[in-house]
Amino acid sequence: MALRVALIYNDPIPDRYSQMGEADAIADVLEEVKAVYDALLEMGHSVVKVPLVPPIDSVRSILGGLDVDIFFNLFEGFAGQPETEAMVAGIMAAMGKPFTGSLAPTLALALDKAKTKELLIAAGVNTPRFQVLRPDNVSRFDLKYPCIVKPAAEDASHGVNQDSVVNDKDALAVQVEKICLHYGGRALVEEFLDGRELSSTIMGIRKPIVLSISEIIFSLPPGLPNMLTFGAKWLTDDVYFHHTDPVCPAKVDDALWAHVSEVSTAAYRLLGCRGYARVDMRLDSLGHASVLEVNPNPDISVTSGAVRQASAIGLTYPQFIERIMQLAFDRE
Repeated sequence: MALRVALIYNDPIPDRYSQMGEADAIADVLEEVKAVYDALLEMGHSVVKVPLVPPIDSVRSILGGLDVDIFFNLFEGFAGQPETEAMVAGIMAAMGKPFTGSLAPTLALALDKAKTKELLIAAGVNTPRFQVLRPDNVSRFDLKYPCIVKPAAEDASHGVNQDSVVNDKDALAVQVEKICLHYGGRALVEEFLDGRELSSTIMGIRKPIVLSISEIIFSLPPGLPNMLTFGAKWLTDDVYFHHTDPVCPAKVDDALWAHVSEVSTAAYRLLGCRGYARVDMRLDSLGHASVLEVNPNPDISVTSGAVRQASAIGLTYPQFIERIMQLAFDRE
């Protein structure tokens, strides 16, 4: 059935990320919007693009003025205000109209990396040991080096680069201060696992399924830590961009495939994800999958990991987008 679809997204505008050379992640949403727009048209729907700009108070009246059947939600938060991603989902829910992806509480929880990890640990899901530190309490550090220092509440790998992995207290103090200064005043310090990096995209409401499992193959020059930095994802002239190659499906045996699927599905359920989400993991020294992040409403541009995993089970891009939209109605 042909539907009237409003494609909701954040209009890229200059922000604090631009000042730090991290504007590419924000601008990338336009490529995602074009791809989803074209796919929806190909599936026979009528589509209107709705770019949102601050203030948040204007969103309700903008969405309320749309005569559509469903919101396709690609909104990732106003530039430099990642917390507004959940706020906009909350507005959509209050309007009583179907919308794609996860609900506001899930988006807010996933953005808070420490709360997410506390939830995982309480449920027995493996995740690296961590602390939330600031410059005034960094002396309380009680983890094992090496550690990775990253923002406690950011998406898209903002603030993550080759200096994020630290091996001593001096480097730790520098990174904690830098992260706190530029990214909201709290640093998530996590024991760094150097095992295989795997991810899976999960879809569904009541019976979520794992689409496929991907692995990042690292071929970095000696001395650089194996990790996915901001540059690996968004900067085409960055060394990490050219030496972190995704492979899908990952070359894992049946036992590891089942284990990773079980862990990622457990994380998906714990956070209350709806529709689709990507779970990023690393293997620890015992070969156990350890959850790094849960990403509800992840990037679904044509080159994204989620689309790669959908393709691995035979879904074309328009079919994947259509499936995301169907799940919004299944939730109602």
